[in-house]
Amino acid sequence: MSTNLRGDPKKNLDPDQWVSQADAAEIRGVSRQAIARLVKKGRFNILSIGGKILLKRSEVEEFKPKPPGPLPRTKRSKQSKARH
Repeated sequence: MSTNLRGDPKKNLDPDQWVSQADAAEIRGVSRQAIARLVKKGRFNILSIGGKILLKRSEVEEFKPKPPGPLPRTKRSKQSKARH
């Protein structure tokens, strides 16, 4: 997902708000490849400039990873078990 900047780019683009994938990895304490996988999955808004992918610093800092593994199955109620 890329960000579309409308209007005057100088007003909308604060360089301090955007970081490279390598910087994002350093901020999060993970590898650059881990950040690249999250970008590919669409977990971050990105800005692509001249082939370089930038991520919003605030999103990187506030990112909450999903727990690993499949989602737990919900337990059926006793009533639905009695019907079967």
